[in-house]
Amino acid sequence: MTLEAFLGAVAADAALASDFAAICDTGGRLQGTESAARGFSLMHDRMAAIGPVADEPVPYAGWRCHEARVTDLASGRDLACAPLLGAATTPPGGIVLDALDCGRGAPGAYADAAGRAVLARHEYPFAAWTVHRRLKLAAATEAGAGAFLIVQPEPGVGPVSGSSGRNGGAGIPALGISAEAGALLAEGRRVRITLAGEDMAATTPTLLLDLPGRGPDRVMLSAHLDGHPLGESAIDNATGLAAALCLARAAARFVEGCPRGLTLCIFGAEEWALSGSRAWLAAMPAARRVRMAVNINLDSIAGGPRLTALTSGFAALGPFLRDAAAQAGLPLGVHLPLMSNSDHANFAAHGIPAARLVAGFDEPGSALRYLLTAGDTRAIVPAQELKGATITAAALLWAALTAPDEAIAALR
Repeated sequence: MTLEAFLGAVAADAALASDFAAICDTGGRLQGTESAARGFSLMHDRMAAIGPVADEPVPYAGWRCHEARVTDLASGRDLACAPLLGAATTPPGGIVLDALDCGRGAPGAYADAAGRAVLARHEYPFAAWTVHRRLKLAAATEAGAGAFLIVQPEPGVGPVSGSSGRNGGAGIPALGISAEAGALLAEGRRVRITLAGEDMAATTPTLLLDLPGRGPDRVMLSAHLDGHPLGESAIDNATGLAAALCLARAAARFVEGCPRGLTLCIFGAEEWALSGSRAWLAAMPAARRVRMAVNINLDSIAGGPRLTALTSGFAALGPFLRDAAAQAGLPLGVHLPLMSNSDHANFAAHGIPAARLVAGFDEPGSALRYLLTAGDTRAIVPAQELKGATITAAALLWAALTAPDEAIAALR
């Protein structure tokens, strides 16, 4: 098969759109819920139609929320909120705190935070200038804040979700709130925060479809399944899942003749501070990891027309992927420094050249601003945009599968 034929097969795959819709139909796929179970069952069936599927479940720090409320005491009104995943709970009846607006909420902004409910602004997640939510929460916790409220900046969207990164350890109550709630509390209101949750030992599936090539090495094509309860987790990450299935179907026709094979990995607990892929990679023998030639991670690949490869600090990987896209006449942006915002970071931590393909990098006006909110639905994903992103991913996958061994070795 030629590159042109491979890209043509991907472009002609009508199942890309139907897979995307079916994944969205399973709901937000919050890890540990029936929605996520439906999603994993669907992906297992779709993968099994391509080849044998294995499940290698791994542990993560599970958590279930029973109640989450932010009440403005002056009016008695409950404000729109969403608990950050795994956040610390309050005593029964909640805690009463004065709200303190810390603006952007970057580290250093919490000098007066002790004993208060601090407000910090949620930032567009895919930009070089972004300060991640977990860094803000960690700084607020260290400053002695009594609770952490991250504010969705855009009115009319509702609250923002996300992970607390607590993983069963110490922490403070942490919730996302809407822009409207943030504007009210920024006045210095007094609030009651009630967060009742339950820590538990849990496991998440890791679905694997292995398609051997001529040699023992593998290109690891990955995407995460879990999401959030506020929308359909459509951009993040039904787009990556649907594209991964499409690429595996097309590659199955020719990969046995390639220098290296393909392993499709579907991870859970990604939204829980990347716990699923971290546990999976850490648990395996080093001899298995050394056969992983490169990781291409598909996460939020539509929602903006421009794609960027986040190349995790591997200097040679960006030019390799950009050249691969150029061979197909396709543009591709590259960002070199490691961004620990998806499963590629865990591959990189083990010395495996890894890239996350993402749409909307440094484009805060793109639809990716709706991630982690109720706005992340299929309605904001144009079909042609998803197809175009999948074709670009196919060009990168082709290069990773077919390049000479010395070209792949040079990526490390």
